[in-house]
Amino acid sequence: MEGLFEDSTERRVKTEYGVVKAYLCTSGSARIFVIPRHGRDHSVPPHRINFKANVQAMVKLGVEKVIATSAVGSISKKVGVGELGLVDQFIDASKRHLTYFDNRPVHVDMTYPYDRALQEKLKRAARSLKIKLASHLVYVCVDGPRYETAAEIRMFGLLGGDVVGMTGAPEAILSREAGLKYASVVVATNWGAGIQEKVSHEEVVSVMAQVRPRVKRLVERAIVGP
Repeated sequence: MEGLFEDSTERRVKTEYGVVKAYLCTSGSARIFVIPRHGRDHSVPPHRINFKANVQAMVKLGVEKVIATSAVGSISKKVGVGELGLVDQFIDASKRHLTYFDNRPVHVDMTYPYDRALQEKLKRAARSLKIKLASHLVYVCVDGPRYETAAEIRMFGLLGGDVVGMTGAPEAILSREAGLKYASVVVATNWGAGIQEKVSHEEVVSVMAQVRPRVKRLVERAIVGP
């Protein structure tokens, strides 16, 4: 989510997959590294994001815990437009098949892809701030950059999906492979195709701008505590 923390210092991190721009921000006594997955100007489409470099950069920076934030379409009554949710499982319907283990058969357990302790911190933070935070969401990951068809949304709902997005699964998979503790906070910016008449990027941007301050408070409280 671009612009969540504005006061920052740019750090260029060299990885074997490319150079990553990370931004060092502060919140109280906490040091927070932010990597805008789409770039600060949201110019990188989802299928061109260098997920491997981003995750490796976090490791090189000494990061141990990752709180991801992203916009999603809701396909479930669990989370309405403008509301926040905590992802618990994902269904990877993309074709990216990203892994750090292309050359050897390493089979990483993905039964519970999100760190439970970090999830509990976010839940406690939400309660203390009186922010509604839906939980136990199933995230369906697609390639994008197009939005889904109404038929695809119906199918994802039948499969048990609650929200749909374009970036969540690669980050969760690579973070687990890299040994990072990863949690995902999502903002429902629209209903999925067919649930509402039309999906537009303008709507997504508008709702995200309204919700951004709430997301920032939640992330800060989870990091620094009361």
